[in-house]
Amino acid sequence: MSDEAVNLLIRLIQTPSFSREEAGTATLIQEFLVAHGSRVRRQHNNVWAVSQHFDANKPTVLLNSHHDTVKPGVGWTFDPFGAAVEGEKLIGLGSNDAGASAVSLLATFLYFESRPSAFNLICAITAEEEISGVNGIRSVLPELGKIDVGIVGEPTGMNLAIAEKGLIVLDCTAHGKTGHAAREEGENALYKALDDIQWLRSHQFLRVSPLLGPVKTTVTQISAGTQHNVVPDRCQFVVDVRTNELYQNQEIVDFLKGNLQSEIVPRSTHLNSSRISETHPLVRKGIAMGKTVYGSPTLSDQSMMPFETLKMGPGDSARSHTPDEYILVSEIRAGIRDYIALLSGFSF
Repeated sequence: MSDEAVNLLIRLIQTPSFSREEAGTATLIQEFLVAHGSRVRRQHNNVWAVSQHFDANKPTVLLNSHHDTVKPGVGWTFDPFGAAVEGEKLIGLGSNDAGASAVSLLATFLYFESRPSAFNLICAITAEEEISGVNGIRSVLPELGKIDVGIVGEPTGMNLAIAEKGLIVLDCTAHGKTGHAAREEGENALYKALDDIQWLRSHQFLRVSPLLGPVKTTVTQISAGTQHNVVPDRCQFVVDVRTNELYQNQEIVDFLKGNLQSEIVPRSTHLNSSRISETHPLVRKGIAMGKTVYGSPTLSDQSMMPFETLKMGPGDSARSHTPDEYILVSEIRAGIRDYIALLSGFSF
């Protein structure tokens, strides 16, 4: 099955699948599952299969990864869609993030199709993860029914990311009054914004996570003024907020609104931090296999799942979104092996 998984990944790499443009890879995944006799459903560019022996009296484990990619940046020396093989390296866009996880989870799902287990499996390879899109995993979850735990395939070196930072993007506007710069006129919105930015830079949130550290706020964009001699009456800036599991995103938004003079509009509040307990049976099984646990600073579709999830997959997060992204064939084989070992004999 590992050879089939590698061959599928080659075909996925060769088929462009930018977010919202994943129809081609969705079809490849759908055809792969149908060819293996799976019960397959598709909605938009999301494809999922349900255990053929599904039993509503058993708990359900979701296997999830994504097949969309970012667009290739500058600096590639290989064709991003070439799926070149150089020794152990399979090079191509989406190979590491998260094609290797997707094909490894598909192989794991098919392995358990012919074997009895104490749980149901659903394998969902979904779209729009890179943009947290509305037609990605969010649109599929209502169709899947009750999920007891999820394994989210992202490059973690097959270690256990048991916590993940959440994300809020804030559009902030400081308001003032225009005036002539040569006279003591107006109310400078830029200075008001700078006061708020300084507050954000120095403020420390009290609840610090042992795994994820503190909530982190970073001002990433600012814009003000129309000409050199006019006091600006409006200054806009953007704040990137990375939350830990000790806060809900809306709680952070409400707190900042109470402490900043600028108007604050969050682009969304649903990308919350997530955490699964180290005592969860799935985590304990992984630790017994010699896996390490850690908190992940990067965002995934975990943030939209209202049940416990574990992030785990082949590859290295540092390779994601970089020129000449690659996965080792040995990492895919080890990924399939470890997923199967994690779930073999597992029970809640």
